[in-house]
Amino acid sequence: MKIGHKPYLVFLFVASFFLQSCSDGPPVPNTRGVYMLLDTSGTYTKELDQAQRVINYVLSQLDSGDAFAVARVDTGSFSEKDIVAKETFTDQPSKANAQKRVFRDKIDKFVKTVQGSAYTDITGGILQGIEFLNEAGTGHNTILIFSDLKEELRKGYKRDIPLSVTNFSVVALNVTKLRSDNIDPREYLDRLEKWRLKVESGGGEWRVINDMARLEKILERK
Repeated sequence: MKIGHKPYLVFLFVASFFLQSCSDGPPVPNTRGVYMLLDTSGTYTKELDQAQRVINYVLSQLDSGDAFAVARVDTGSFSEKDIVAKETFTDQPSKANAQKRVFRDKIDKFVKTVQGSAYTDITGGILQGIEFLNEAGTGHNTILIFSDLKEELRKGYKRDIPLSVTNFSVVALNVTKLRSDNIDPREYLDRLEKWRLKVESGGGEWRVINDMARLEKILERK
């Protein structure tokens, strides 16, 4: 049976629209998710006052629908028990402000009572952050790592795992230099390069920020 000219054009238009919609996929929500890892190993606990200032700044920048979590890095960080505080902020300003106050209180309590860990499972913390942000369903995701980036694992822990961080920004903050770095700066540079390769091979964007004033750019909506 011969198809009429106009119905045929309509069919082509509907088909092409449907295929385009499928290929484009669902729109990315204009919400932000931030997962911040706090190194609690050795003397790095002395840096947590500065981490608090970063957390307070992040809280001030987040709006309704945005999600934020702060977790400690310890011996085995691929666990929800290491999340110190987490929240998705409501669209009601008064309630959102109350959520942020509770969040700050939890962080204050943690900083005052935290005990240093013997090991530093940064990879496990990143994996937990990926899981949290994927579940939050936010559109623009950032993992902040407040650490000297020296990963030390307890015997038997396996962390040679690819990171699936496509469309994620992974930002290292306050990467302090160790005593051994002063003796041989290549150790510091090699540490940064190792993490850059690990993040970029997983499809993510890697950045290092030691000047906290530059953090504002990281949290801009894209």
